[in-house]
Amino acid sequence: MYMPIFTYYHPMVTRLSNIAALRESILHIPLARRPEEFFAREQLVRAVHASTALEGNPLSRADVGKIAAGEEVSASERDTTEVKNYLRVLEHIESYQTDGSITVDDLLALHRDITQGTLDNPKDVGAFRKVKIEAGNRITKLGVYPVPLPKYVVPETNRIVNWLNSTEPGMMHPILVAGIAHYELMHIYPFTEGNGRTARALATLILAKKEFDPRRFFTLDDLYNQDHPAYFGALRGKDQKYPELTGWLDYFTTGAEISLHRLKEQVLMLYADDHLEAPSGQALLSKHQTEIIDFIKTNGSIHTSDLVSRYHIQRYTAVMVLTEMVDRGLIQRREIRRGMNYVLI
Repeated sequence: MYMPIFTYYHPMVTRLSNIAALRESILHIPLARRPEEFFAREQLVRAVHASTALEGNPLSRADVGKIAAGEEVSASERDTTEVKNYLRVLEHIESYQTDGSITVDDLLALHRDITQGTLDNPKDVGAFRKVKIEAGNRITKLGVYPVPLPKYVVPETNRIVNWLNSTEPGMMHPILVAGIAHYELMHIYPFTEGNGRTARALATLILAKKEFDPRRFFTLDDLYNQDHPAYFGALRGKDQKYPELTGWLDYFTTGAEISLHRLKEQVLMLYADDHLEAPSGQALLSKHQTEIIDFIKTNGSIHTSDLVSRYHIQRYTAVMVLTEMVDRGLIQRREIRRGMNYVLI
């Protein structure tokens, strides 16, 4: 039976406690249905863009958003198919399990649906590799490292899957289980291509199975994509020797804590006291909405970039905040020479 080898130490334990607290606080921030659905969709786009970009897909986040909306983009068929495949997989990630367990067949189905129509050899789709290869980004060659010979692929994969369905993962923090599965699949590298996307999707599946992220907001992929060398360096384990996982789990849990901190700030920005009513019958404004209106009064207009710099949030979050205010009749969009700004009605 597989047993992960790593060391719990004080900073990691503290980090896991912070992750649990951040998760609970995010779950209890009330959002209206439309902002919540919009934000979940935007997070899906971010995850798909980041995970495919890590493996060399050149499409921008805007392109991925257009594909998610059913629009056409100017790109190769392979690149667009990779994005469409990963969108479908993440949208239905909970379906890749059998009676509450993740089986080898589920893992093969995950790879099949991720790589369908994108591999040079169709026989490699949803099938374990039978050739010797090296791990790494197919375009940039980042993260190149040796992986087990083909004869070890099936038995090693079975060991990890059997462990995932044993009692031990149920007693561990979900982030640790997801991190261990992610790393081990990348160590085995069981497929000719699509290993990174499959490993990251497996981690997402584990978190979904354990109901870590019921609102579908959480993603680590974007953090990995912001610093490719750090991600691939952690996978290579420069300062550790396999099967010791402490270095990787330190990186993985640190990333989860950072991502949840950012996520909490973004969700708080979307929060508005729509359920409260002022004596006049009009909805009260949130603190941020009041500040935005004051900014417009002082400066004449506001751009999404003003919110990004003022509140240290992502652009799409700023767009969501301003769109919500437009829908409530508080401000209006105005076309300008280089895009759009927002003014008082």
